[in-house]
Amino acid sequence: MIDLYTLMMKEVSRFLRVWKQTLVPPVITIVLYLWIFWKFIGDRISVVEGVSYIDFIFPGLLMMAVIMAAYQNTSSSFFGAKFQKSIEELFVSPMSYWKILLGFCAGAMLRAMMVAGLVFAAAALMTDISISNIPLAITFIFLSALLFSLLWLFNGLYAKSFDDIALIPTFLITPLIYLGWVFYPISILPDFWQIVSQFNPILYMIWGLRYAFIGTSEISIYVSLWILVTFITLLITVILYLLKKWYGIRS
Repeated sequence: MIDLYTLMMKEVSRFLRVWKQTLVPPVITIVLYLWIFWKFIGDRISVVEGVSYIDFIFPGLLMMAVIMAAYQNTSSSFFGAKFQKSIEELFVSPMSYWKILLGFCAGAMLRAMMVAGLVFAAAALMTDISISNIPLAITFIFLSALLFSLLWLFNGLYAKSFDDIALIPTFLITPLIYLGWVFYPISILPDFWQIVSQFNPILYMIWGLRYAFIGTSEISIYVSLWILVTFITLLITVILYLLKKWYGIRS
């Protein structure tokens, strides 16, 4: 397991060396979101789904931070190694493909978990944020970090330029996040858009984490977990197949 440990430590040390760029900016972004919605909007919206507005939106904001932290780490690391041709050294080594996958994802997951902890600590200093079910919150953050680190690794395999790295977050992930009931409950939407929104996978992650924080959810917690595990299993299967084929690695 020395090869896996070495790759994991490389990924972790890579983002810890520049922690001011990798850990601090997401916290500042979420703190600004909280400040704006708490001070300027929260006072005008007293209660949403039986809780204060700040308690309602915080899990969604936390999930945003987790998703972007996982993406930025895996995409930049894997594609950077691919662009510099250093990734080929891993593929000609005796290191197994599942270790390559896990090694790259481990750094992204740890970064996402650390960002989540820092965001929660900052929010706790600003307002009375509490967690109804701590193990469930950790589970959703962990699985979501794993899912999006896998998704960005998949993107890195297909990307042929740095411009390709921005395609998925710009045109897919960002719209899905903002349409994932981060800032509003599903009940205020017309019936048609409620049905359309239920095809958004990020919605289930946000509502699962929201359930862990406030103890209530408009969606079954088991459905949210099932969707997360299904997507993770699918991505692992596809990525391992592509790695074995050296897809996107050979010139």
